[in-house]
Amino acid sequence: MSYALEFENLTKAFGEKVAVHDLTLRVEAGSLLGLLGRNGAGKSTTLKMVTGLLKPTSGSIRVLGLDLATDDLAIKQQIGVMPEDMALLEYLTGPQYLRFVGRMYGLEDAVIDARRDELFAKLDLAPAPKGLVAEYSYGMKKKLALCAALIHAPRVVFLDEPFEGIDAVTSRTIKDILNSLQSRGVTIILTSHIMEVVEKLCPLIAILDEGKLLGFGPLTELRAAEGADNLESLFVDLVGGVKTGELSWL
Repeated sequence: MSYALEFENLTKAFGEKVAVHDLTLRVEAGSLLGLLGRNGAGKSTTLKMVTGLLKPTSGSIRVLGLDLATDDLAIKQQIGVMPEDMALLEYLTGPQYLRFVGRMYGLEDAVIDARRDELFAKLDLAPAPKGLVAEYSYGMKKKLALCAALIHAPRVVFLDEPFEGIDAVTSRTIKDILNSLQSRGVTIILTSHIMEVVEKLCPLIAILDEGKLLGFGPLTELRAAEGADNLESLFVDLVGGVKTGELSWL
């Protein structure tokens, strides 16, 4: 069996705070995994470790069979990342930024420009020719970050809240793009708080809470095991902590 991701006893501590605790899981190549958790559950920390932005306190990470501790550059050449804060170079134009990203991956300018034009057309991203990224709306920045994550044809893609701030029409296009990538063997790991999107898009689910893995596997199997009608019910049952919505002054 070919695994795109392998975490073994992965732990990340910030002083006394353990953000990710003894996480062990394996994700098969070509999977579309929804990584879920409440705010502060350890999702973004996990993505930052697997993409080389944070060093684990302990444990190991393998991506496409390579050890991140010794083969980090080879891994980074084969992954695409949309980080939580997007990390864009805001004093470039959108086309300039993608030209920079593409060159970092060794692409020829003609290839970069052709892929950029196709991505811009698919995502309805048509910035002013001389408009700086700093002037983009939040949704436009999200689209540009997605373009940067995909332009070099990565084998594994990590997307942190890819649908946040995105309109419904473009969201549908992004879902189609992700399904197309998966059908061609690309492994996709995304986080989202929009349960309806994850339920329809991701056959494979991992649920974190307080840095610990509470559930991992095909959504259909997890729902059956917990007797849950839908993903939201499954998530709430595993994580708990739901409070009533009544306010004392209303």
